[in-house]
Amino acid sequence: MSGRRRKLILAVIDALSPAALDEAIAEGAAPVLAELSRRGEHVRDCVSTFPSLTPVAASAITTGLGPDEHLIPSMNWYHRGEERYVEYGSSFQATRAFGVLRALQDTVYNMNLAHLAPDRRTIFEQLDDAGLRTAGTTYLIYRGRHRHEPARDSPYRRIAEAAQFRHAVWGPRELFYADIFDTRNSGCSSSLGLPGQRDRHAGCVGEYLVEHDLFDFLLLSLPDNDTYSHKRGPDAQPVSIAEADRALERIARAAGGIDALLADHALIVMSDHSQSAVEQPVNLAHHLDDWRILAPSDAAPEEAELAVCPGARSAMAYVLDGRRRGRALERLTRQLRGIEGVDLTAWTEGERAVVAGTDGELRFAPGGPLTDERGATWAVDGDLAVVDLDSAGGELRGGDYPDALGRLWSALRCPRAGDAIVSATPGYEFVDWGGSHHEGGGSHGSLHRCDSHGVLITCGVDGRPPGPRPWHLRDVTPLIAGHFGLPS
Repeated sequence: MSGRRRKLILAVIDALSPAALDEAIAEGAAPVLAELSRRGEHVRDCVSTFPSLTPVAASAITTGLGPDEHLIPSMNWYHRGEERYVEYGSSFQATRAFGVLRALQDTVYNMNLAHLAPDRRTIFEQLDDAGLRTAGTTYLIYRGRHRHEPARDSPYRRIAEAAQFRHAVWGPRELFYADIFDTRNSGCSSSLGLPGQRDRHAGCVGEYLVEHDLFDFLLLSLPDNDTYSHKRGPDAQPVSIAEADRALERIARAAGGIDALLADHALIVMSDHSQSAVEQPVNLAHHLDDWRILAPSDAAPEEAELAVCPGARSAMAYVLDGRRRGRALERLTRQLRGIEGVDLTAWTEGERAVVAGTDGELRFAPGGPLTDERGATWAVDGDLAVVDLDSAGGELRGGDYPDALGRLWSALRCPRAGDAIVSATPGYEFVDWGGSHHEGGGSHGSLHRCDSHGVLITCGVDGRPPGPRPWHLRDVTPLIAGHFGLPS
């Protein structure tokens, strides 16, 4: 099968802003991306997940599913079954608040092996099952069919063992994950995933894999743009985009240049979400101080009434006493709506979802007389303006909140989601459990288009071309499967 079709590289540039990419190309800082954009299809409004956070988005990219099906609800969430918070690395301070070892175990092991839906295949598993050679650099979702023991010859082996990275994982055939798992001695190091080194590590690994013809499909993760943008703001992204471009240039050079690379490889370059500027932090727990909120290391967890889970420009809250959910949720949502910086509050009522702004509410459910831009049908009751929708001619047209109903429904129907989910007003961010925020920099997570529109460039892919309807992250998995002639 692989001999009949070009190999495929999926490059995910974390938080890549469409406007920032245009600027980097105009400045000549991203020549490889400029060439791919010129030769391929360049979409500037590919819609992210909600919340528009990396764990949720990475799960959508690699499974083709929303959070209601892939089951990863946020960056920080409350595990009802284990009665504890799950923290995937909101900040170093948040990681310390929950325990470094626990947070690392959740991020590196549990996200893939316990939290991601076990009965739904990742793109690695689909391609592995078809006999294709899969490969991946450090990416949150890596689950495949091949067993990998922790690297024994890594210079960071003792540090990795001290952090309890001692167990095998299942991943793509070729797995290069932050010096913890290295299928081969490529000579590349990421300093255990140190920000600022990760794109260079990916470029080094990609170069090695191309030189030795070791894959049919490669997921090339380029995450440093997100870290740089968090610190310096989305307007500074052209500098970090240039670093990602250098990683792609290194791979092209290994193939003999861009023409030779494209003769033998198709490419997809995309972002998982965008970022927007942060001007004001908001501490939700301080605004909900009339509740007994579960703390990360709570001495009396049985006394807690709420679990509060900030996720950058989104957040979730869980009512811990299920017997009081109805009355407690009514009180909770009323309070959330009154907090400065909370743009939208959403929850479920029976078989319907509710989304509320400061002045109005909209109730909705799938199946009904109105059709959205993706072709889904909805029954609605209330104020469409809450999520900037109009229904002229029976068609729902959106503005500031791309695919608002579809993304909200998927987020709320995730079995691990909070009882209430909030989306921040542009300019605001929720303070994490370590007390960290990105005031003066950039962040993401909201339903608003400023966080939700990303880049998608396809070049040489043997799948359906971009159509008239908005692209979503979850369209990428079927696009890849189609390229290799597999059912989507």
